Amino acid sequence: MNLDASRPRLPALTSLRFFAALHVVCFHFLAFKIVSSEGWLGQISSIGYVGVSFFFVLSGFILVYTYAGRDVPARDFWRARFARIYPAFAFSLLLTGPFFFFATLMLNVPFFAWFSTHLKLVVLLVPLLLQAWVPLAALAWNSVAWSLSDEAFFYLLFPFLKKRFLKISLPGLAGLALACWAVSVAMSWTYVLRNPDHLQAIDADVLNAFWLNAVKFHPFARLPEFLLGMVCGAMFVKFRRRPGGDGKLALPLVLAGLAMAVTVAHYSARIPYTVLHTSLLAPAFAAIIFGFALQPRWGALLNWKPLVFLGDASYSLYLLHAFFLGPFFFTQTGIPRHRGVGWYFLYFVLALGISGLVYRFIEEPARRKLRGSPSRPALAGSPAVALS
Repeated sequence: MNLDASRPRLPALTSLRFFAALHVVCFHFLAFKIVSSEGWLGQISSIGYVGVSFFFVLSGFILVYTYAGRDVPARDFWRARFARIYPAFAFSLLLTGPFFFFATLMLNVPFFAWFSTHLKLVVLLVPLLLQAWVPLAALAWNSVAWSLSDEAFFYLLFPFLKKRFLKISLPGLAGLALACWAVSVAMSWTYVLRNPDHLQAIDADVLNAFWLNAVKFHPFARLPEFLLGMVCGAMFVKFRRRPGGDGKLALPLVLAGLAMAVTVAHYSARIPYTVLHTSLLAPAFAAIIFGFALQPRWGALLNWKPLVFLGDASYSLYLLHAFFLGPFFFTQTGIPRHRGVGWYFLYFVLALGISGLVYRFIEEPARRKLRGSPSRPALAGSPAVALS
């Protein structure tokens, strides 16, 4: 994150992206039945999908932090965001495309049934980052890319929301943050209470329920988390300008956020899946992000350059990790293989290595080329925004 002297770099937040992406990877280990959910590690991994909520909150925070007080034309902002997310996304589509189309056209698997009968629509929606707007298409092609569809919508709104958020007072922002969280939780509880899909069990194994997919993936359903991040970013900018706006609050904020996250993880089996999946932990993530953004000395480990690099490469890790899980841990006939701690460690080494290479030789060169010369000098210092 290259910011000017008045807007210090926040490498710790880049490092946090890596841990959020790692949490998502661990969840897919469970989803693919590679490991079990037994034990505390399995329990934490079983809710790894909440890492996407962390990305949404962090994205809103970083955008406000970066662009507050900077008069950047909307077209330059959108161009910068396109240059940031699309190259790695396009590469992931090229990589996963052959398997997706083979499975959709040749395999009789329930997960691909809707994609098979609506293949033309899928081919239109996914490259345009519109798949999450059609709930049953959200997981098409590269399933984890649904979150980019949401992010694209958030980016579209951001230039029109930024100045309005920054004009709100601190008490007003606190009230808006509570409202964002309440709206999101209310949507999730409404689904639980009404059960419009008439499901006997509502959990992560249900993949083709229209209304459940809408609550989990639709941009409107996930917008409150991004707005909460924007609120947090606006509060942070105002807080830094106030006398006494130092790092004394960092430890209480981070501890409070971690305590909430650990408590929710411990009782996750008793919390309705949709409520847990969408934004329940958003306030905890906002507290952790705000705390580390204050750059406390005890958080210096997150400034370690190799860890920051892993954070930079976490976008590619998120996009590509699921594609390699199947071939690595299963034979072509679906027989499990490569089980054990040593094999798991090897997978992570390979996944991190591939992600680092994609970041270094695809993401960054393409971003620089697509971004070109900004209309305003201020944009040149904008950081890469945290994504899911």
